[in-house]
Amino acid sequence: MSNWSCFDINNAIWNVPNRYVNLNPLGYGAYGLVCSALDKTKQQQVAIKKLSQPFATRVHAKRAYREIKLLKHVDHDNIIRLLDIFTPANSFEEMQEVCLVTNLMTSDLRNVLNKQQLSEDQIKFFIFQIFCGLKYLHSANIFHRDLKPENLTVNEDCSLRIIDFGLARSEAEENTIYVTSRWYRAPEIMLRWSHYTKAVDIWSVGCILAEMYIQRPLFPGSDHLNQLNRILDVVGYPSDDLLKEISDDARLYLESTERRPKSVNFTEYFREIQDPTALDLIEKMLQLDPNNRITCDQALNHPYLEAYHDDDDDDPKIGQNFDDRFETQNLSELEWKKLIFDEIKSFV
Repeated sequence: MSNWSCFDINNAIWNVPNRYVNLNPLGYGAYGLVCSALDKTKQQQVAIKKLSQPFATRVHAKRAYREIKLLKHVDHDNIIRLLDIFTPANSFEEMQEVCLVTNLMTSDLRNVLNKQQLSEDQIKFFIFQIFCGLKYLHSANIFHRDLKPENLTVNEDCSLRIIDFGLARSEAEENTIYVTSRWYRAPEIMLRWSHYTKAVDIWSVGCILAEMYIQRPLFPGSDHLNQLNRILDVVGYPSDDLLKEISDDARLYLESTERRPKSVNFTEYFREIQDPTALDLIEKMLQLDPNNRITCDQALNHPYLEAYHDDDDDDPKIGQNFDDRFETQNLSELEWKKLIFDEIKSFV
């Protein structure tokens, strides 16, 4: 008798160990289809992510390896936990599919925001958890690069976990513009800074915090330029020093546009937000210059999150530095497959 079961879900064939039953589609993440399932062995509900074409190219294979390495590395209550990895293949040469098994969360912040107005306490608790998870990632030299409400899963008790590391990177490597859903994308990405930092995640959280209050996306750009102009209308025109750091084509575009004031008055602009500490935190996150943006540590110690300050508490914990030496390796698809197969077989 086979130890594997085969399912056709949304026109995709899923081969899963028999321990996983009752598969139901949940949706798409970056580079993968996600289903819920029951793990009969542990008697718990889980999420299974089937990586989309993980070996189509060397880039796809390296991306799959990166996500597996990252998920195996992280260990934090506010980050999705890798419970299992599997492939039906018996060798790396024949391997064509990879599935990642993680905690199952009942919803995500996008669905919650679409259905209800959050209370002040709920917003603060969500933001606190986001910053706890983000501090852990940043301390491990990892930044997510795709923080948005859809990638923040939540349960009915308001517990939150950051998910979807398909676009995550270490800070040491070269970075590209093609990251982050546009509405939550930091301006330095669009202005093509040659090297950007963990501050891109802080910008995204600033957009998310504002959205939780005003009940609509803060910068819903229709395209790349519209997104940039919406941002500049709020945070102002770059300083001369900042202009020197951006790409030539971005600088030429900005110089052809009208210079905005320094920034809007956040108290007047965000009339829906009554808490001055919330406004102050949002303003500190939505700084055009990433060097002036608040850090996770500073945010966790901000008056807005005073209810969660505890001098006797060692949390939020920090992460161990992520070993990203593989990023410099120029391997073939087959060589990446071998590394991934070894990671699957060594998973405990």
